[in-house]
Amino acid sequence: MLLPSRLALQLAALWLAAGIAAALSGMLDPWMYAGVLLAAAMAADGVRLLRSPLPVAERQVAAAMAVGRWHDVTLKLTSACERALRAEIRDHVPVCFHTRALPSQVTLPARGWVQSEYAIRPTMRGSFRFEPIALRLRTRLGLMERQLRAGEAQSVRVYPDFGALSGYALLATDHRLSQMGILQRRRRGEGMDFQQLREYRRGDSLRRIDWKASARMHRLISREYQDERDQAIVIVLDCGRRMGTIDGELSHFDAALNAALLLAHVGIHHGDAVGVLTMAGESRFIAPRKARSTTTLMLNQLYDLQPTLRTSDYHTAALDLMRRVARRALVVIVSNLRDEDDDTLMPALALLRRRHLVLFASLRETVLGVTLSAPVRDLDGALTHAATADYLQQRQASFNRLQRAGAMLIDVEPQELPLALVNRYLEVKRGGML
Repeated sequence: MLLPSRLALQLAALWLAAGIAAALSGMLDPWMYAGVLLAAAMAADGVRLLRSPLPVAERQVAAAMAVGRWHDVTLKLTSACERALRAEIRDHVPVCFHTRALPSQVTLPARGWVQSEYAIRPTMRGSFRFEPIALRLRTRLGLMERQLRAGEAQSVRVYPDFGALSGYALLATDHRLSQMGILQRRRRGEGMDFQQLREYRRGDSLRRIDWKASARMHRLISREYQDERDQAIVIVLDCGRRMGTIDGELSHFDAALNAALLLAHVGIHHGDAVGVLTMAGESRFIAPRKARSTTTLMLNQLYDLQPTLRTSDYHTAALDLMRRVARRALVVIVSNLRDEDDDTLMPALALLRRRHLVLFASLRETVLGVTLSAPVRDLDGALTHAATADYLQQRQASFNRLQRAGAMLIDVEPQELPLALVNRYLEVKRGGML
């Protein structure tokens, strides 16, 4: 498409304004000559643009990226034209992406190429599509513009933010897990797998001393144990309507998914099999497996999963899990529990407890703590404070019923969930509860 540029429109407006003065002064001929000259220049500029070979556009963008993080995109324009062109670049970015340094202005050299860079920040997970790049080409005269689409459409995948996973992997390699808030404590007792013999150290339990080995070596030798391996973890992800609650920049479901991925990574690192089951949404299941690729498989299977408007049915999910997983496992249900859930929650717990160890991880809205700690200055504030306190009391009563029924519980705000979940898993390992 060929259109007059802003410069051409400004010159045309100036020419029209000059027409009034020309009419009053009777000097219409110079004014008309100026109009013809402007029209001829615009026509020549347009013909030059139409005859110029179209540039070739390429987009370099990562096929996979993390939600909430900035990623660089490079656009390359290559020209076979005999003269330099000026170009305005407007890339067609998915609507849920934030951008920086776009649109951009570049000068495309004759028979050369130029690059332009900008940054994108996806705000949602899933599959998205970049449409062809929009270009506005101008010659140096700049009276006409040619609008066109160049390059190919591209599809990208936006995954959960896996920065925490890579950070954990580095810390695990350096044996510095405590820097992430993951607590490493030695447990007492004999419920661990035997690992090796070593020389006695002050503070070792007498039950750990291997008396036969000590007699042979003529010094005290202790048995060293490691956490039991080859166990199973099944993470049940709630995709119901409550998980769509936005808390900060992420929804509760995004926080739950990030926590599930970190727990899976830690579980695989500790020699356990990890699986996933979804409920109250699109049904997806990954059987427990120990392979190092499990976390990657989870990313590929769950990256586009979104919360739905369905009500969470814990009993139906428990029936599904009991049918799919016959081996005893640590079942971690990540949800947002309410006291009205007892109708399906208590039967689900009774069913799961027949075979599995159950941990409920519930997300607590950040606004509850903020409201409860806010000073009360008027009647509305007092009523809000009282309603919040009553809600939290009912919530705690529901949790107490679950604990009496034999479930383990975590109740934290979304940003605290990943580390709280991993620490509780490690406590289960150390305590030999599974």
